[in-house]
Amino acid sequence: FPEPTVGAFIFNSRGEMLLLQSHKWPGRYVVPGGHVELGERLEEAVVREAKEETGLDVHDIEFINYQQFIYDPAFWKKRHFIFFDFACKTDSVDVQLNDEAEGFVWVEPRRALTMELDTYTRRSVEEWLKRYA
Repeated sequence: FPEPTVGAFIFNSRGEMLLLQSHKWPGRYVVPGGHVELGERLEEAVVREAKEETGLDVHDIEFINYQQFIYDPAFWKKRHFIFFDFACKTDSVDVQLNDEAEGFVWVEPRRALTMELDTYTRRSVEEWLKRYA
């Protein structure tokens, strides 16, 4: 079955967004996120995944878009995901990564588009910029 997942586009008080480097997306920057648990609302999954993967508390959650991911070879495993991406804010920049990421950077969203983003992260950044830039 397709797996519903959320992406957390976390913005700090300076308007920078958090990008991660992960072995799951070799050579690409991505955002924190993961599976929606049974009985969990999408927004609850954003809060939980952000905390688990970055140690950050997030608020002001706003839907960006959804995307379909069907057996994309860019990912480390053969999967069928439905991505629900959300923008959110944090009051901290003290990132504490779990074992799903090896590095991170805070970056202005337009500058992010000059970086090696995965296709899905790029689309959501572009969509966010259409509305708020």
